[in-house]
Amino acid sequence: MAEDKAIVLITGANGGIGFALAALLMADPHKHVLVGSRSAEKGQRALADLQQQGLPGSVELVVLDVASDESILAAAKQVEAGHGRLDALVNNAAIGSPEGSRAEGMARCFQTNATGPYLMVEAFAPLLKKSTRTPRIINVTSGAGSVARRMDPNGPSYNLGMWGIQYGASKAAMNLITAYQAVVYGEQGIKVFAFSPGFVASNLGAHNTVENGAQETSVGAAPMVGIIDGERDAELPRNGFLRASGQSPW
Repeated sequence: MAEDKAIVLITGANGGIGFALAALLMADPHKHVLVGSRSAEKGQRALADLQQQGLPGSVELVVLDVASDESILAAAKQVEAGHGRLDALVNNAAIGSPEGSRAEGMARCFQTNATGPYLMVEAFAPLLKKSTRTPRIINVTSGAGSVARRMDPNGPSYNLGMWGIQYGASKAAMNLITAYQAVVYGEQGIKVFAFSPGFVASNLGAHNTVENGAQETSVGAAPMVGIIDGERDAELPRNGFLRASGQSPW
């Protein structure tokens, strides 16, 4: 029964890093994974794929669009009705290369990558506070959102020009939101992290492929299992966000 398991909600879990994390968590029979998916159709396919793997953990679908207030609130009501609590929230859903004008692309990136995680935590905090374990939040960030790295003339992103500014700016905003959450909700017993999986193969952008040097999604997602299990509680964000090993500067 899910009542005896840690209940983990992952946004954007129908593919990429979110799907890989769901599979890794389901390797533990004491985990119940809520697969958040904006598309019900894609979510159902992901659910079927996970169930066919014969993993000992359990899983269910939550149709969830983090760019929609109404969808977030409906998802929170679904989780409350079904479980009465939440033990971990992984804000993974993101967009990298939106279509449209510069202004439209910037707005869409901020809505999904920054505003979405903010509203998700606001909606699900009451359920996290009812956790029977130590509740945790992971905001999946990126090195592209590090101001210090962007300003380092010896760093890999110094000469990128304006490429990726929409995505990077939105992730920098999410990092600050994480800092707010870490202070406010940390005082309420919820541990809040920002974690960068690095350059991984995903549907984030056309360049996120193994051929371009990206690591497998399971490799990028694996450290989050340890964060959820409390193995990195001593590394709560202060001067940067978590990587697979150590931290990157804000």
